[in-house]
Order: sequence, then C-alpha cells, then structure tokens
Amino acid sequence: MKDEKLFHELSFYSLSHKGEEFIHQHVVDAYTAQTADASTKLIAIYFALIGLYLLVEKNYTGKQVQNAHVTLSYQSKNFKPISLPEYRGETHIEDVLNSLPGKQRDEMIYQWCKSVWSAYKDVSKEIEEMAIGF
Repeated sequence: MKDEKLFHELSFYSLSHKGEEFIHQHVVDAYTAQTADASTKLIAIYFALIGLYLLVEKNYTGKQVQNAHVTLSYQSKNFKPISLPEYRGETHIEDVLNSLPGKQRDEMIYQWCKSVWSAYKDVSKEIEEMAIGF
C-alpha cells in the first residue's frame, strides 16, 4: 500500500493548500483513476474521469469539479463497466511529491492529471458525453 501512504502525504499538502481552487479534488481524481482496479466502484472511476476531463479539457478548478460531482450525484446514471487501461500515464504520485511544494508541485499535479486523463483516451468520448452541461 505504498501508493496509499503517498496519497495521504499528498492529501495533507493539497488539503492545507492556500487558495480557492481546491486543488485536492484534482489529486483525488488523478489518484483514483490511476490506481483503479476491478474492486473500485464504477461511480468512483467515472467521477474521477469526469473530474479529469473538466480540469484538462475545460480548465475547471477543483471547486468547480466538486460542484459538478454534486450535481451529477443527483442525476441517475448508468455506469457501464469500462476496461481500465494497463498504462495509466507517465506521471505518478511520486513525481508530484518529488517536486518542490508550491508552484512547482501545483504544476506537477496538473501534469499528473493530464497524464492520467490521456491514458483513458479510449473512453474519453463517453466521459465527455456524461459531462455535457458542465
């Protein structure tokens, strides 16, 4: 559970982050999508991917993504199983934590999100359709 320990370390940073962007949401989404496996709930995978889509493609802040998640939670959705890509991006949580806290780490979080989002290109159209209206 090395990744989980790293996730907690990065969460401490992102939750104590000064700023209204709520960067922690991006950390949660990237981590969930990158580490998802057969036991991960479909709703968690879909919400993570929608969050990454909204960040990378629509430039949403973490707070805006969080609000979109709340809105989506009130809508009934049929989450079809998706095949998880074996390769989940070239950037990992270790890379984020190895960068200097502050602007450099914040930028690395964004690069991590972009990296993970691009790994899911085979389902990107489906995710984009679910995010219509945001």
